[in-house]
Amino acid sequence: MDVLTKEQRHKAMSNIRSKDTSIEVKLRKALWKKGYRYRKNYSKLPGSPDIAMTKYKIAVFCDSEFFHGKDWELVLKPRLLKSPKGEYWIKKILRNMERDAEVDKSLLFLGWTVIHFWGCDINKKIDECIQVIEECIFDIKIQSHEPADSFYDNEGDETMINQEV
Repeated sequence: MDVLTKEQRHKAMSNIRSKDTSIEVKLRKALWKKGYRYRKNYSKLPGSPDIAMTKYKIAVFCDSEFFHGKDWELVLKPRLLKSPKGEYWIKKILRNMERDAEVDKSLLFLGWTVIHFWGCDINKKIDECIQVIEECIFDIKIQSHEPADSFYDNEGDETMINQEV
């Protein structure tokens, strides 16, 4: 049985935001402070990533533990099975998890790097989250600065042309 009245539950649920959540804002501010620029809730990409670093093709999602199923099998699902509206929430969260996987596949197909952070990690370990993003940026920079493949000039001779990036 729910401890809140129907009106109280409605008010609580209507205050849950999908954009500019506290965890998104915290991560964005930390990235901005480090000098990284991004698009927020970038609708040109599948899933509208919370943070899209278009320069590096990195999509970042800030996931809340409840709605995205953190510790699903061990903690959340067993807890929901005992609740009165458990079936509803299990179905909803499973669909969210499926959608997350579909969006990840679409972004990977488009050549994007996808990163998911749990809200608790952003709140408690923001420096580690920034470090993960910086390591991805470093890897992308390294890959893009690999020597260009050799190729022939228009004359057909075997002169190698080096291009600096």
